[in-house]
Amino acid sequence: LVPLVAEGDACAKMQGLSLRNVAIQVRNSKKKTVYAGQGELLFTHFGLSGPLILSASAHMRDFDTEHYYINLDLKPALDEEKLDRRLLRDFEENANRDFHNVLEGLVPRLMVPVLVERTGIPAAEKVHSVTKAQRRRLLEVLKCLRIDIQGPRPVEEAIVTSGGIKVSEINPTTLESKKAPGVYFAGEVLDVDAYTGGFNLQIAWSAGHAAGEAAAQDIGGINP
Repeated sequence: LVPLVAEGDACAKMQGLSLRNVAIQVRNSKKKTVYAGQGELLFTHFGLSGPLILSASAHMRDFDTEHYYINLDLKPALDEEKLDRRLLRDFEENANRDFHNVLEGLVPRLMVPVLVERTGIPAAEKVHSVTKAQRRRLLEVLKCLRIDIQGPRPVEEAIVTSGGIKVSEINPTTLESKKAPGVYFAGEVLDVDAYTGGFNLQIAWSAGHAAGEAAAQDIGGINP
């Protein structure tokens, strides 16, 4: 589980912005969805981080042969019909204001320059002059903001890594090796990993507790 480096400078322009309750779809070169989820993400100077992105990264293992991109839905609670009604209402209420002013009521301020660029609608365009086609383009960007991924951050920044001692090679109760009696394993030494959210910490604590108790009894017949 590791943050992701994005192509272009869109993420850097939104550096420090955290979004909650957004949805993403991760797609590969064949446009196949390899991960979909909803939650919290963070824009950084290099790309994307946060719980949602860390979980998504587990499904992006083939950067040598695949190109991945993320479709970001900024309004997952609204389908296209409801979002279009929202846009129409906002446009009618702010007909004489500049386009960028209306955007500030829809998304965080740091996102406004990026959405202006992606929609192609001039920031100073009066809202009453925005065409139906332009409004449609805005809706598409709000529902599907594409971010191309260059690759993962270094493994040193990973929350957890996969691989390790196979669970089939240890006693599930004591965590003792079946191949080397008297040797106990716990935490990331084991080939066990999970999504972010405290699961990997729980694996480490539980495995450590079980292995510690078993090892203590093995060493001196100690009853913990």
